[in-house]
Amino acid sequence: MTKKLDQFLDSQNLATPCLVVDLDEVANNYRRLKDAMPMAEIYYAVKANPAGPVLQTLHSLGSSFDAASIAEIDRCLAAGASPASISYGSTIKKQGDIATAYGLGVRIFGFDCENELAKLAIAAPGSKVYCRVLVENAGAAWPLAKKFGCSVEMAVDLMVAAKEKGLVPHGISFHVGSQQTDTVQWDAAIAKAAMIFTDLREKSIEPEVLNLGGGFPTRYRDDVPEYRQIANAIHDSMQRHFGNRQPALMLEPGRCIPGSAGVIRSEVILVSKRSYDTDVRWVYLDVGKFGGLAETMDEAIQYPIRTPHDGGPEGPVMIAGPTCDGADVLYEKAGYKLPLALKEGDHVDLMAAGAYTASYASIGFNGIPPLMEYYI
Repeated sequence: MTKKLDQFLDSQNLATPCLVVDLDEVANNYRRLKDAMPMAEIYYAVKANPAGPVLQTLHSLGSSFDAASIAEIDRCLAAGASPASISYGSTIKKQGDIATAYGLGVRIFGFDCENELAKLAIAAPGSKVYCRVLVENAGAAWPLAKKFGCSVEMAVDLMVAAKEKGLVPHGISFHVGSQQTDTVQWDAAIAKAAMIFTDLREKSIEPEVLNLGGGFPTRYRDDVPEYRQIANAIHDSMQRHFGNRQPALMLEPGRCIPGSAGVIRSEVILVSKRSYDTDVRWVYLDVGKFGGLAETMDEAIQYPIRTPHDGGPEGPVMIAGPTCDGADVLYEKAGYKLPLALKEGDHVDLMAAGAYTASYASIGFNGIPPLMEYYI
C-alpha cells in the first residue's frame, strides 16, 4: 500500500467494491524492471491491466506492448502506441483478427503450431513471427504450460516452414509461468531455447530475438525474488547457453508492473458461523471470484488483507464472495486469520491487487456490476 493510495482511500467515500491504482507505482515498477534488465525490450502484457491510464503511463516511459486481441491492440493505439511497438502474441487467433491487426500496422505475431502459421502466412504476409516452445512451469503460482507451446523438434520445423511461407522467423519465445518464484526455471527454459537456435543456425536460419515471456512475480503474502535476482539468473544463463552469440531479448511482464500498485476496497457483507462447535467464521465480502478475484481459484494467488481492526485478537476464517455460486469461495485452506472484531459494514482492503482483477471481472453475474476503477 503506497502513501498515495492510503491518502486517496481515506479522503474519498468510495462505493465498494472498487479497485484503486497508483500510477506512480506502476511507473516505478516499470523503471525497476528496466533497470534490472536494460538489455531487454519490454512488451507489457496488456491483459494484466488494460486500463487506458496504465497504458498511457507505460507508453510515456517507452514501453512496447504484448496484445492478445484486437480490442487490446485498439487500446494500445488509443494510448498513443505505434503499431510497430505492438506484438500480437496470442497463439490462438482468428484469421480475420490477424488480417485486422496487419491492416492496423502490426507486424510481430506469436504462434505455436502449423495451422496458426498457415493463417499468418495468408493474413500477415512478410511479418515477423516467433514460435512459442513448451517449458516447465514448476514454481509458478499460475502455470501456463498445458495450453501453449510446442516441442523443441516442432519449433525447429515450424520456423523453417515460416521462412518457406514468406514470413520472417524472428525468434523463439517461452513462458515460465505467471508468478514464478523459482529462478532455476528460467535457466531450464533458456537452455531449451538455445538448442533450438543451434538447430536453426545449422539450417541457415538466424533468429534475432529470444522472447523470455513473463513470470516476474509480485509480492503477496510471501517474499518473492527481487527483479535484480531474476535478472542476474537470466544473465548468467544466457552467458552459459548462448556465449558470445546472444540474441536480442524481449520481455512480456504483466503482473509485476501494476500488481503492487493496486488495492481493492471491499465491504464485509456478513460474518457467520455454521456450527456451535467451531471457531471458524465465514466472512463474506462484496467482491469475489466473478468480481475480479478469479486468481483465487485453487487459492493460487493469496492477497494480503487489511482491516480496520488489525492488531487485535484474531481467529481462523473462510473468505467468500457475494454471489449465489458455490464456487465463489476465495480461501478455505490458506490459513487466513482475521480480527475477531471484524463485522458487517467494515471495509476490507485486498492488497497488491492491481493485476488480473478488473480485467477478469464479469459483467453482471447475479446482477452485480464489475469493479469500479480509479487511477490516481
